[in-house]
Amino acid sequence: MGFPCGRSIRRSCRCCFDGRISTLGDPIMFKEERTESRFDWSMLGNLDEGRPNLGDSMNVAVYRLMQFTLRDVMIQKLGVSEADHLFYDAGKRAGEEFYKNVLTQKHDFQAFVADLQDSLKQLNIGILRVEKADLDQLRFTLTVAEDLDCSGIPVCGEQVCTYDEGFIHGLLTSHTGREFQVREVDCWASGDRVCRFEAQAL
Repeated sequence: MGFPCGRSIRRSCRCCFDGRISTLGDPIMFKEERTESRFDWSMLGNLDEGRPNLGDSMNVAVYRLMQFTLRDVMIQKLGVSEADHLFYDAGKRAGEEFYKNVLTQKHDFQAFVADLQDSLKQLNIGILRVEKADLDQLRFTLTVAEDLDCSGIPVCGEQVCTYDEGFIHGLLTSHTGREFQVREVDCWASGDRVCRFEAQAL
């Protein structure tokens, strides 16, 4: 498991994060209008150089502060449905990029899942389990415990992990070449102890 140059995921690598490995040429960030995604992994930066004292970790509450306030403003400006679509699409793109840049075991489904489980745990994103897997129909039930997005938040009777839905979609589509429908059916926010996702190839 590692970054494009093969270095460990625990050590950010200059050659992967200073813009020299990029499919887009010169770095482009956020001030240019665009009609298609321009995200590139090199945008994440060189963490060894940029954070020599603080490193690559931060408190989960700070991550949630960013995500929840962003989602709150998006709902205020755009409405619930459009905010959900944007969060799902962003998660899908993240899943595609995570598959391409972090995972290395892609030759079969079991190896892919094992690599994904290890990566998500090592990065403190969550603890992934596959409850059901129908490889013929490409239908899966997945759970995530200690989820970065929601575990421990107040129970509100909602399934809130829209970004995770998209993230799983992006991972599965990247691995299988098929588009998926992914829906969260259980969530910490709805009173469950794990987040449960149903994924079905289209």
